Amino acid sequence: MLLAGTLTPPLSLPTKMPQPGGAAQSIITPTLNRAMAAYLGLAIGDALGASVEFMTPNEIRHQFGVHRELSGGGWLRLKTGQVTDDTTMALALGESILQNDGKVEALAAARAFDAWMRAKPVDIGNTVRRNLIAFRRSGHPEAAPSEHDAGNGAAMRVLPVALACLGQSEAETIAAVRAQAHVTHHNAISDAGCETLVFMVQDFIAGANDVEVLHRRAHALAKRFPAYAFRTRPRLNPSGYVVDTLQAVFQAFFDTESFEDCLVDVVNRGGDADTTGAIAGMLAGARYGLAGIPKRWLNALDPKIREGCLHQAAALIGSSRT
Repeated sequence: MLLAGTLTPPLSLPTKMPQPGGAAQSIITPTLNRAMAAYLGLAIGDALGASVEFMTPNEIRHQFGVHRELSGGGWLRLKTGQVTDDTTMALALGESILQNDGKVEALAAARAFDAWMRAKPVDIGNTVRRNLIAFRRSGHPEAAPSEHDAGNGAAMRVLPVALACLGQSEAETIAAVRAQAHVTHHNAISDAGCETLVFMVQDFIAGANDVEVLHRRAHALAKRFPAYAFRTRPRLNPSGYVVDTLQAVFQAFFDTESFEDCLVDVVNRGGDADTTGAIAGMLAGARYGLAGIPKRWLNALDPKIREGCLHQAAALIGSSRT
């Protein structure tokens, strides 16, 4: 029997989850519940936002009214429930961590990302492509520091690090975050955003409430890097700049009270909506758990991606020091 406190999980969830080494875990603990919900949230937000990526809020209103279903389409002409590079890069990173005894290392991540790119993903960011091509040529897994590499490509895929580093020290976690990020995005603004997201996910998995996390993480980030201040004007049509991305995500996340409302809010802002959706979904999943995810979204998600997220979340939690 699968247990998650007193909650009954959606019907699409498996009744047993694997652990490293092939053993089965039949009880879903609160920690595993939130970890799985974070990974599913990442994929669902990605798939939901992909339909309206690069559209403006007015264009979304004209075509959808309010976009709230996993319908595919968009500029990538996706199938219903199909995800983009946000989710597939995260899964590639997670697999590299699991194959590396739970350790996050730059070379392992770079090789995984290179293999992912060689498999011709449905989409790939310019900064990611450029720095992975540089890795192929040099064999050096760390991109050169650049003030121009402050895109959201390292932040969108950071969830496996949050799960693998549960129970580790802050210094160890930051080192792990930067090891994967610097493969493609060696930039202090990007690092700060990635680190904040990892600690937010870990806080929610540990049971922290949104007010605590707001002040401990989001406002603290804005104090260190004032560009990240998000209580100013509404961030609509966010670009791929990591600051724009997190401003939109934080506004949607902290001003809503459910998983669904958070994701609907953020993707209807348009712009880089698959990535804002993915990041908001990962945070909302960690905050609200499996019971908060609408069943219609869960069931519409690509089944292979859904199972991959569930199994990898369990394996990464099993590899961490919790």
